[in-house]
Amino acid sequence: MRRGVDKTESQHGKWTLSSSDEEDAEPNPTVSAPGRMDGVSDSDETVIDDEEFDSSIVGRSKAAAETMERLLPSAQPPARALTGNPVKSQRPSPSAKRPTPPSELGWGVSSSDEEPETKGGGGGIKQEVRVKEERVREGGVKEESPGPTAKRRRLEEWDHRISPEVAGNSETGMAGGTLDKWDLLGKAQNFSFYLTRVSGISAKNNACALHIKDILSPLFGTITASAQFNYCIDIPWLMEQYPEEFRTKPLLIVHGEQRLAKAHLHEEAHPYPNVRLCQAKLEIAYGTHHTKMMLLLYEEGFRVVIHTSNLIHDDWHQKTQGIWLSPLYPRLPDGSPETAGESATKFKRDLIDYLVSYRSTGLNEWIGHIKQHDLSLTRVHLIGSTPGRHQGNEKQRWGHLKLRKVLSNCSSSVANQESWPLIGQFSSIGSLGGDETKWLCSEFKESLATLGPDQRQFVSLKPAPLHLVYPTVENVRTSLEGYPGGGSLPYAIDTAQKQPWLPTFMHRWSAEVTGRSRALPHIKTYMRASPDFGELAWFLVTSANLSKAAWGTLEKNGIQLMIRSYELGVLYLPEAFGMESGRFLVRRGPSLDCKASVMPFPVPYDLPPQRYGNRDRPWIWNIPYLHAPDTHGNVWAPS
Repeated sequence: MRRGVDKTESQHGKWTLSSSDEEDAEPNPTVSAPGRMDGVSDSDETVIDDEEFDSSIVGRSKAAAETMERLLPSAQPPARALTGNPVKSQRPSPSAKRPTPPSELGWGVSSSDEEPETKGGGGGIKQEVRVKEERVREGGVKEESPGPTAKRRRLEEWDHRISPEVAGNSETGMAGGTLDKWDLLGKAQNFSFYLTRVSGISAKNNACALHIKDILSPLFGTITASAQFNYCIDIPWLMEQYPEEFRTKPLLIVHGEQRLAKAHLHEEAHPYPNVRLCQAKLEIAYGTHHTKMMLLLYEEGFRVVIHTSNLIHDDWHQKTQGIWLSPLYPRLPDGSPETAGESATKFKRDLIDYLVSYRSTGLNEWIGHIKQHDLSLTRVHLIGSTPGRHQGNEKQRWGHLKLRKVLSNCSSSVANQESWPLIGQFSSIGSLGGDETKWLCSEFKESLATLGPDQRQFVSLKPAPLHLVYPTVENVRTSLEGYPGGGSLPYAIDTAQKQPWLPTFMHRWSAEVTGRSRALPHIKTYMRASPDFGELAWFLVTSANLSKAAWGTLEKNGIQLMIRSYELGVLYLPEAFGMESGRFLVRRGPSLDCKASVMPFPVPYDLPPQRYGNRDRPWIWNIPYLHAPDTHGNVWAPS
């Protein structure tokens, strides 16, 4: 099948075909340049207003979209029910509106819109934590909600302290016999790394997990404005995730949509006058705006959230996803210099540089907000990618060369480090070349293998083992979602056939440690582990899959780094967390032990990874799987 640059949607998300899979292919002129929609420009920033989206324009957009749907083949291979004569299963698109949660649920922790409150024993999470404008004291006297100062104090206490009740009961996280979600989150906040809540697994394995409603909850702060950076966005669904009192606050959505997809996004945004859209420039073919970040401005301060989930229902339902949640950053005193509020990791500078790289006036307001706040408590390094052909000092600011620079300047070497394996885990794979030396085991692996300033070991010593974690067909078949979950793992057959050498590096997805072996990974992580997998030299959670489009590839004999896409992640180094050994311990079980003198790092899947068996095959999303039904009785039959 000819692969162009068209985008396709389903209940599992939306992909740019060949955005990373076939980046060396020629664009298909028949689908890459449809006629421009009236009222929709390709400028860097667009603002919703009534004149731009009158009913006639919306009607023309719908008609054009329907015409294009007839012309273009579906990129989402459908699941079919296992019957004598399989019929394509009809499922709602990600933009289909979800039912609004009943008001009586309140804004409880992880009270997702499709799941009822856990009942009965077993320590289920009770969704009874609410923030109300008025509280009723004993005797029926109403108590006013605390003011901004009191609320900031409450939030700061959660951000920087662990309750003594939790510290006294490390195995269960029970306080006085009742499972307290916030106490458990307090235990996890040492690294500020969380997984998303998964429907269909035990409450114990969701105890320290977050839903998007938690992140946007008043319990985290009183939102006055927010910005959402993402790839696939369902605006009606997103608006329902905000508490009702925040749904009219200014919201900036930064996206990479073009032409018909952009017109559709504008149409979705039209009912919300508080929503503005900012289009990221994508000037190199097959690039995508793949970054997933939230900027949250509060009455009490400011917060950054960097994660791996698209802004659609399915990405927050039964997938393994990762979240880095920043501390609550206080506002700097008026008149503070621009250099104030910087962290030892230079996170503030790097975040501003990343926003500046968009070259959009629509982001100037948020750059100003960042400058006005104290980010000095940040302990992670920002690793971003931004499209361009970067030369000179610029090329070390982005992609895998930025990772190499930070690992060189800020990490410590370890003895026998050539025996410390490199691990990469991802949900999609790009075109990596005819053999491993073309990119994976040359420039990319050299960046991953950097540890301290002395780089001679990469050339002179035996290269470190490389373990790549990517789901097998059996992982997908037996997952909570079944075959349809493979729609979020868009590794294509035409790409796989060009790199038959790659499966020799591959390892199965297994996450018994977090109860997520059946929750397919959309998270992307990279790390350096000790030979016994009991320690880590570093850990990275990011939006970047295993592709040159995401990480960059050297050109002109190494003079420039070419990156196609926007990506963003955070790097954890032991030194920034006070680990005198220069290493993180790896958590071996699902429970967090606050009595431990050194808090282990919560790696979200099992170590050591298990190599593919003789019968294992990497999941490829556009070929049929008819030999066995999935957990829902379906087979996979692409049209």
